[in-house]
Amino acid sequence: QVQLVESGGGLVQAGGSLRLSCAASGRIFSINGMGWYRQAPGKQRELVAIITSGSSTIYADSVKGRFTISRDNAKNTVYLQMNSLKPEDTAVYYCKIEARSDKYSTTVGYWGQGTQVTVSS
Repeated sequence: QVQLVESGGGLVQAGGSLRLSCAASGRIFSINGMGWYRQAPGKQRELVAIITSGSSTIYADSVKGRFTISRDNAKNTVYLQMNSLKPEDTAVYYCKIEARSDKYSTTVGYWGQGTQVTVSS
């Protein structure tokens, strides 16, 4: 089984910065895509950013130029640097990885438990 542990959420004023981390552990043979999603109260979960195994990145339009996703393959960790935060960025942030447990298995998606980010105006 694979476990994801997120950290770095919290309360910050508008214009501030936070850095989220998500470390994967357990039975991992390889990790393909890694990403961050968020869900605000009363809204559906949405994509924030993803990074492929080749380090290509995709961002939601709402965070382009403010957020940066990165990964450390040696640590099985994905990061989200969030700058110039706005009150509308307030949400629970979830990481997700696409991983294989061994060379014969298919790729499976795993979710973190979520970390709260609150941006005050």
